[in-house]
Amino acid sequence: MSDPKRDPARYRANVGLALFSAAGNVFVGRRINGRGAFQWQLPQGGVDDGETTSEAALREMDEEIGVASKMVDVLEETEDWLYYDFPPELLRRMGGPYLGQRQKWFALRFKGSDSDVRLDKHKPEFDAWRWAPLSEIPSLIVPFKRPVYAEVASRFAKWAEPVS
Repeated sequence: MSDPKRDPARYRANVGLALFSAAGNVFVGRRINGRGAFQWQLPQGGVDDGETTSEAALREMDEEIGVASKMVDVLEETEDWLYYDFPPELLRRMGGPYLGQRQKWFALRFKGSDSDVRLDKHKPEFDAWRWAPLSEIPSLIVPFKRPVYAEVASRFAKWAEPVS
């Protein structure tokens, strides 16, 4: 996860979002044009130059799932960066300077209704979505991201309780 031996410059700065419903479940989206198993994931995306991680998280939420910042309460941001490495075949296909990603994760509480989720508001990244128990999240993701998702599930378990 967090690893002082890794050179942060070799890992793309990224944010991940655990968007919780009032029932305590978390938003998962199915990657558009995904192939094979493990196409479900939480929203995530890069941090632009000059942007804080909080700004990036709220921008990515709007871009990927069409949810405006006024529809959420920010509950928590991880203090440290969580890292994952790209598998060798993906590294070869992508090229570029990065070995993987380093992520700050955000727990957010959704205050809207399901109809407020708009996968088509911008260029779609997901073709379907659903609410899922947080404990299921690591089993839905591609294996190379699984340790980060298990860590996120552990750290954010306190937010997976229903609220009134």
